[in-house]
Amino acid sequence: MNRFVPFEWIAAIRFLREGRLQTLFIISGVAIGVGVIVFMSALLSGLQANLFYRIMSSQPHITLERPKQVVTSVRQAEPGQQIVESVQKPPQRVSSVDQWQKVRDLMRSRNDVLAVSPTVTGPAFVVRGSSNQAISLTGIDVEQYIKIVPLPDKMVAGTYRLTSNDIIIGTQLAEDMGMQLGDKLRVATAEGASRTLTIVGIFDFGNRSANQRTTFVLLSTAQNLLNLPGSVTSIDMTVKDPYAAETIAQSIASETGLNALSWIANNSQFFQGMNAQTMSSMLIRIFVGLSVAAGIASVLVVSVVQRQKDIGILRAMGGSRGQVMRVFLLQGAVVGLLGSMMGSLLGFLLLMAWRLVAKNPDGSVMFVITMEPELFMYSALVATLTGLVAAVTPAVRAARLDPVVAIRG
Repeated sequence: MNRFVPFEWIAAIRFLREGRLQTLFIISGVAIGVGVIVFMSALLSGLQANLFYRIMSSQPHITLERPKQVVTSVRQAEPGQQIVESVQKPPQRVSSVDQWQKVRDLMRSRNDVLAVSPTVTGPAFVVRGSSNQAISLTGIDVEQYIKIVPLPDKMVAGTYRLTSNDIIIGTQLAEDMGMQLGDKLRVATAEGASRTLTIVGIFDFGNRSANQRTTFVLLSTAQNLLNLPGSVTSIDMTVKDPYAAETIAQSIASETGLNALSWIANNSQFFQGMNAQTMSSMLIRIFVGLSVAAGIASVLVVSVVQRQKDIGILRAMGGSRGQVMRVFLLQGAVVGLLGSMMGSLLGFLLLMAWRLVAKNPDGSVMFVITMEPELFMYSALVATLTGLVAAVTPAVRAARLDPVVAIRG
C-alpha cells in the first residue's frame, strides 16, 4: 500500500509518531492558538454587528441639509492697521432645502444609495394640562422612512401608522407626560401653530434622550406646524456601504452644494472606538499566530537535532536535499492542519458556552454571534500555512546537514 505514498510523507508521519508526546504538545499549542483566534474573531464580529445595529437602526447613514447661515462683517481697524474681517454665525432657524424634489431624484439615481426619504424636523412643545416639554418634531414619509429607520422594529406599543392627526412618541416622553396609546396630545411650535394629535404608537430606541425628545408625525402635519408648506428641512439616505458613508457624503456635498452629514461624522467617537477595537483584535491575532509559529519552529529545530543520524542515513541512501527539506515542511503543515482542526472545535465549544452564559437580565441573548463556516476555513488555512512557514528554517537546516557528519553525530 505504501508504494503509492511518497517517501516524504512516510518519513514525516513516522517522525511525528515516534515523538508522540512532543507532537501532542505542539498540536495542543496550535489548537489553543487557533481556538482563541476563532473565538475572538466571532465574538468581536458579533459585538460590532450588534453595536452597529443599535447605532444605525435609529438614524440615517447620510443626512442632507441646507448649508448653515453665515454672516460676514468687516470691522474698520485703527489708523495704520489692517482691516480685520470677522465671520459671525447668527442663530440658526429652521430652513428648507431648495429644490428638494430635484435633489431627491438625483440621489435616487446614484448607484451607491439604497433609499432616500425627505423629512421635516424642527423644535416644538407637547402640552398636556399644565405640563409641557420640548421635543423634536419629525415629519416623515411613512413608506420611504421605514427604509431609513426600521421604526416598526422599535415599536413597543401601537402600530406603525400615521394619518394627519396621529403622532408616535418615545417611551420616556410617554412616561414623563403620563400618556399612553389613544391619548390626545397638543403640539405647539414657535411659529404659533398648534394641533391636537392622537398617540398611535410608542417606540424605544434604547436611548433615553431619543425616547424623550424624538416624535414622529406625517410629513404634511410637520410642514403645517413648522410653517414650511411643501418644503423639507433634510433628506435622509441609506447607502450600500455604511463604512463608506463619509466618502459618499463628501462626494454628494461637492455635487449638490448641500451640507452632507454622515453617521461617521455624527458618531466619530463610536467609529474611532470600533476601529481601535478592530486594530486591537488584529494585533492579538498576529501575536497569537507568531506564538504558534515560534512553537512549531522550535519543536522542529529540536527534531532536526534529535534526528541527525536518521537524516544522515536518508542522505547516504540517496535521499536528496529537497526530499529531506520536504519531510520537515510536511511535518509543519500536518501539525498546523491537525492543530487547526482541533482549534476550530475548541473555538466552536467556547462560542456555544458563551451563548449559554452571556445573557441579559431578562434572559435574552446579549448579542447574536454568527459562526460562519468561512471563519473556520480561514483559520484552518492560516494555521496550516503558519506551520508550513515555521518549518522552513528547520527544513533548510536539515537539508544542509552533511550525511557523514550527521551519521557520526
